[in-house]
Amino acid sequence: MSDDVTRPDGGPPVGTPMRGRRKLWLAAGVAGLTGVVGLAALGGLAARDDKSGDSERLSDAQASAPKQNVSDAGRADDDARRADDEAGKADDQAGGNPAAEGGNAWSGGDWSGDKDRGHDGRVTEVPCDTDKLIQAIVHANRTDGATLKLARHCTYELTRSEYGNGLPVIKESIVLKGEGTAIVRAAEAERFRILNVGSGGHLALKDVTVKGGQTVAAKTVPAPVSSFGRAEVAKATAVTTAAPADADGAGILVQRGGRADLEYSRIVRNHAGWNGGGIANFGTTNLRHTTVEENSASGFGGGIFNVGVLRVEESKVSKNSARLGGGGIANGTTPNGTTVGGGTVWVWKSTISHNRTSSIGGGVFDNRGDIVLTQSEITDNTAGTDAGGLVTFSDGRLSLEKVVVARNHADGEAGGVGVGGGSNAVIEHSVIKENVAAGGGGGGLYNDEGNVTLRDSEVLGNQAVGEYGVGGGILNDFGRTKLISTKVVHNVATAPPGGIFTNNDGVLIDRKSAVKDNRPTNCKGSTVIPDRCFA
Repeated sequence: MSDDVTRPDGGPPVGTPMRGRRKLWLAAGVAGLTGVVGLAALGGLAARDDKSGDSERLSDAQASAPKQNVSDAGRADDDARRADDEAGKADDQAGGNPAAEGGNAWSGGDWSGDKDRGHDGRVTEVPCDTDKLIQAIVHANRTDGATLKLARHCTYELTRSEYGNGLPVIKESIVLKGEGTAIVRAAEAERFRILNVGSGGHLALKDVTVKGGQTVAAKTVPAPVSSFGRAEVAKATAVTTAAPADADGAGILVQRGGRADLEYSRIVRNHAGWNGGGIANFGTTNLRHTTVEENSASGFGGGIFNVGVLRVEESKVSKNSARLGGGGIANGTTPNGTTVGGGTVWVWKSTISHNRTSSIGGGVFDNRGDIVLTQSEITDNTAGTDAGGLVTFSDGRLSLEKVVVARNHADGEAGGVGVGGGSNAVIEHSVIKENVAAGGGGGGLYNDEGNVTLRDSEVLGNQAVGEYGVGGGILNDFGRTKLISTKVVHNVATAPPGGIFTNNDGVLIDRKSAVKDNRPTNCKGSTVIPDRCFA
């Protein structure tokens, strides 16, 4: 007999809040909330113990078949997108994708979504009728799952909901296989999310657009605050706002114990009243050749919010926005007094670009999680306070390999990459270039009490502007930064140095590295090896 608490609204699992212990880069409400959600091992990263003590899990939300309207008006969201999808599929068949040849791009993973069938192998064709789609999902939940082949170029328009969900909660293994198909919330309908994957449920979404979901607003949303890398640390208190349980994941919510595999799909123009405008993942979610675009969140994670296991392969997270942090992706924080910290994210051959937050982490925000990015780009993102490109803190772990972090902008500090609060970052064969910190230091990289290793990488053409801008390339603030075969060149700051600034003995530069041609000077700080900072 399970002790799970039945919550028909389909909200995220509830955990136990814990107090913080140190100076951090502080997004609104993040300070004072540093519990941990258990992580699964991924890509060589060791799993952490679950410190929250949370034994509660949500049961699946009850599903029904309320009356809906249907429209064919949105046939094929756009021809260009379908052309891109077809090109991607052709590349797979040609062997360009490891998963297409029976391999797997993710160590220890399983791309179950490649099978065009449900748990029992049944395939059901669903006409372009929203009521029929709802009925088919209800039936699949009762009969151990199925593949539902959706009507070609159909728009299934949702006009009503139950417990905040436009479609019945996914309880079994269900494939929604479209062909230029869309599932949208009617423009004038009440607020509700589109899809909810319950504990034990498995959704495979293929060639489907999920659009227009909206969740109810949190009752209290604090103003954005950030004090990362500043001499004066803001005194922030734990957020006690009572965000409704159904405020997360306007497009898709994946509950703890649930799983979603998204392939050749689009998650667009959804808005969450709290976290995860496009997707909120508390379980396991895989994206492959999928676009998450133009979503928004009043809390964290404009595109995607994650405290589970998230894999993003050959996909795009673009033009999303979040008020409190992580315009593109937010990993490991829910500052609403419930579940906090943790989360594992793996990004491979993907782009995170043109995302924005009013606070911290324009592209990617991480709190006490694990993030691995490989052969990817983080470009043209913007933060209203700090960390235009990406940030990890509170003992987070970050790995960048063959990654370009370029043209990101922070109104405060850390234009490109921010590492703080005892976090560890390893940056290899990567380029951090042309990023701007408009209100402080660390145009390329800001290390605030973290541990950073740059190996075979380049930090070039970054800027730290504003009246007190220093460390156009790197600012090391009581952290430890090691350069191995790395170049720091052509960076600019308002005040010297333009290359590397440190206020402790924590910067180590090997003889294969070069710090030169920075303006107005190359290095400042007693700990930088003098003959490595060339004039």
